Amino acid sequence: MRLIVAVVGKPKHAALGAAIHDYEERARRYWPLQVLEVKDEPVRTANMDVARRREGERLAVVIGNAQVVACEVGGRTMSSPEFAMWVQRLREAAVDVAFVIGGAYGLAEDLSARAIARVSFSSWTLPHELARLVLAEQLYRAGTILRGEPYHK
Repeated sequence: MRLIVAVVGKPKHAALGAAIHDYEERARRYWPLQVLEVKDEPVRTANMDVARRREGERLAVVIGNAQVVACEVGGRTMSSPEFAMWVQRLREAAVDVAFVIGGAYGLAEDLSARAIARVSFSSWTLPHELARLVLAEQLYRAGTILRGEPYHK
């Protein structure tokens, strides 16, 4: 079982990118984590729907047959301990699970419809880079919770 974080685009801000990569590395101590980035669609050449669809197609290719968890507004919210237990149950199911974060215009409808679950990190709309940071930190935190380590307070 792998946990996949599939995202549109690379971090554009160096400090944010460093924080994302730091938490992804920390999370790898606890989970078989693979991060997959796909090219974002230049919005000047397409409308929002076309951009979402094309990015969704790219994401679908890289995640293959993995079970999709759509990270988007309107999804289920969980406390950190609830999230840790939920991810542990996913791990025990022994299937690859892809947490998918869309680009600037959100997640393609096809991927959202394919999802086994939808999760939200906030009732606010977050930039996709910030959503990726929150997910990476929560995956790390989930690992510490499950092992009873002192990071989670």
